[in-house]
Amino acid sequence: MPPWKAGCRLNGQKVLGEATLSEDPCVKCTCSGHKLTCTKRSCPVLQCPLSKQIRTPGECCPRCNDRREEIHRGSPMCILGKAVHFPGKPYHGDQCSNCTCQNGTSVCEKSTCPILECALEDQQREPGECCPSCPMPAEFRSTCAAAGKVYQNNETWSLNACTSCECRAGEVRCANIQCPKKKCGPNETLLSVSGECCPRCVESPAVCTVFGDPHYKTFDGNFYSFQGSCKYQLTADCVGHTFSIRVTNDARLTKYSSWTKTVTLKLEGVKVNLGHRMRVKVNGTRVEPPYRLNQTLDIHRSADGTEVIVETALGVKLSWDGLNFIQVQVPTAYKGKLCGLCGNYNSIFRDDLFTRAGLNMTHNVWRFARSWAVGGPKACTRQRKKELAARHPQCKTKKLYPLCKPLRTAEVFGRCNSLLNPDNYFASCKFDMCECPHRQCYCDSMAAYAHECVRQGVQLPDWRTLTGCSRNASGLLPPAARAGGGPLLLLEPNAIDAGILQQLPGGNSIRRHPKRLRRPKLIEPREQQGLELDLPLHLTHDRKHHKLLHHPLYRKQQLQQQQQQQQQKQQQNNIPLQPISGNRRTPPPLQR
Repeated sequence: MPPWKAGCRLNGQKVLGEATLSEDPCVKCTCSGHKLTCTKRSCPVLQCPLSKQIRTPGECCPRCNDRREEIHRGSPMCILGKAVHFPGKPYHGDQCSNCTCQNGTSVCEKSTCPILECALEDQQREPGECCPSCPMPAEFRSTCAAAGKVYQNNETWSLNACTSCECRAGEVRCANIQCPKKKCGPNETLLSVSGECCPRCVESPAVCTVFGDPHYKTFDGNFYSFQGSCKYQLTADCVGHTFSIRVTNDARLTKYSSWTKTVTLKLEGVKVNLGHRMRVKVNGTRVEPPYRLNQTLDIHRSADGTEVIVETALGVKLSWDGLNFIQVQVPTAYKGKLCGLCGNYNSIFRDDLFTRAGLNMTHNVWRFARSWAVGGPKACTRQRKKELAARHPQCKTKKLYPLCKPLRTAEVFGRCNSLLNPDNYFASCKFDMCECPHRQCYCDSMAAYAHECVRQGVQLPDWRTLTGCSRNASGLLPPAARAGGGPLLLLEPNAIDAGILQQLPGGNSIRRHPKRLRRPKLIEPREQQGLELDLPLHLTHDRKHHKLLHHPLYRKQQLQQQQQQQQQKQQQNNIPLQPISGNRRTPPPLQR
């Protein structure tokens, strides 16, 4: 046997040869090879109590410290300690001694305790037991006790949603669950579910977004841009035919861009038209939000007043800002049933660009989008040749690209950039700035990105102030610019050149030929109503537009309003009324 394997273990210590237990001098052990043999000397039972017994260090047996006196008694009883025992009746001298009284003498047998292999500090003595014992090795234990319950070996249980425990060989071992990082899909929301430790992706209503010139984000999260200037099917229930949404795009005399002009929602027996400046018509009749139609339709404005929201009993929700931002939300019940520019809603973004005929046009956005055109050529505002040219836009204003940088800066959208990728919005922003008449087209992409951030539960700073985007970012004067000047002409960007019907103060209108300037022809509107009108910033410095602003009809109403204001002041302050001349700075009539 190798020398390092020789020896025995006694009380957790290695023993070679003969050894005596320091705790019990009566035990002597001999180690032979790898085998330990121990013997223990039995001590007699003493007639004195334990308090009178003494043990000399190194001696095996104790002895009585007092003198023994013979007591003469009439019967052969035994006295052990303070107890008197009768013959033939067994009793215990101590925990390890079994005694009987024989002719007045206690005859005892003392149990010999086995040698233990565990260390002395690990030995345990149960109440009433003579010999100590080692605790049971873990591999032999079959149960665990925890919180007043007994669990079998290898049994698992949960302390709470995030902590699980297991009984392993008599030991309770607990561990906390580490939640993995999860990235949800475009139609999923990360939610904490009651009774579950880690949040999970829960399918939520799908959202399709249209913004800018215009750019589309489908229900399944596919981004693409399409500048067609016709009427298109944005989305529809192509299985149950319960609803459809169409958009009309207007080129507005641009070469490559277009904007959403109107949105039309059709339900069973209901048609809702959403126009510029958030005008709403239901079945051809102008309505003002809030408006409710039985249990079918609910139209109201958003909390900040920047959007018109249409909610239907089908669960379809439509948001429109009156300029170019559209958001369509549909419940999960429509999954796999939709078609149009917003895709098919099947949680697979790679197959969103299917034409009406079922062809996959992932690499040809124009063929895909044109297949969803409705209304024929009369619904288009750009000629066929110019429409083809718009497929390959050329950018001439790259110097305005820096206006799009806030989309990637931590100061503005930093909290949101960790959840959403701003690259698609950044690319859309740069595209919009290529043909922007008023330098604020970048605000469309930022508004769409901010809208998506809010949907993700992100609290944004005042991004409009940080980026210079006012509420009327698409070329409209802010309210402060028209607070004291009365109503202005309603002119959309490039509207005069497009020959669109324009509204004049007082309820009248003028119509121009798209090719040459004519004297305005008055047209009485169907309904006489007061108008609050805006003017695009980029038109205020144009001479042609300046003449129209100072048209006699417009100037006449301005003078009437000034007279009314002066009369009100005179009534309040008793100041004599001063006449206002109508000839001052009156421009000449429009030339043919």
